[in-house]
Amino acid sequence: MWWLNELAERRIAEARDAGELDNLPGSGRPLPAEDIDPLVPEHQRMAYRVLKNAGYLPPELQLHAEAVELALQLATAGEAAPALQQRLARINALLRHSGHAALAVPTDYAARCLARLGRGPAH
Repeated sequence: MWWLNELAERRIAEARDAGELDNLPGSGRPLPAEDIDPLVPEHQRMAYRVLKNAGYLPPELQLHAEAVELALQLATAGEAAPALQQRLARINALLRHSGHAALAVPTDYAARCLARLGRGPAH
């Protein structure tokens, strides 16, 4: 595949020589900081960027998103509350067991959010 790299380099050089790369947006400024978590090892950052751009969420974040949705549903669940609470408890247990306890979501998540915003019963 060396020929593909050679072709790409040749086209870039031709565009540069023709002035097609002059005055591009951001020209002369540093590249923006990576939006990848700085705790991700440098050799894995490209893979994480590709996965992020493809819309992939790691399984633990998918579980967290589902837990947040369940906790919000619990605020207005009525009779469905026990089933939602059980599902939320199972997800939280999975998150804790897999070492992602910080992603667990309390059942009173919606009430806590409202309280933080000054719209709930407790501050």
